[in-house]
Amino acid sequence: MNFDSKKEGMTRLTLKCAHQHGMVYVIPADRSWVCDSDSRFGHAVAGFMGALTAMEDPRIQTLMQEWGLYYRSLPLESENED
Repeated sequence: MNFDSKKEGMTRLTLKCAHQHGMVYVIPADRSWVCDSDSRFGHAVAGFMGALTAMEDPRIQTLMQEWGLYYRSLPLESENED
């Protein structure tokens, strides 16, 4: 994996192995405006994964299991301080 961040307002993550090669782009969007550019990638990916898994679609669950991908939301640091 290789981060190429802050290029033209986007963060890019290159994913590569002997069998796969791709890139994930994160750009400013309606749901990521709350974060600065340094936090946007984590905010967008965590938000997307949270929304995706909340759909509880068996096709999504099966696909994620086939690839060994799992996601769970964690408490925000501000919630831990209460």
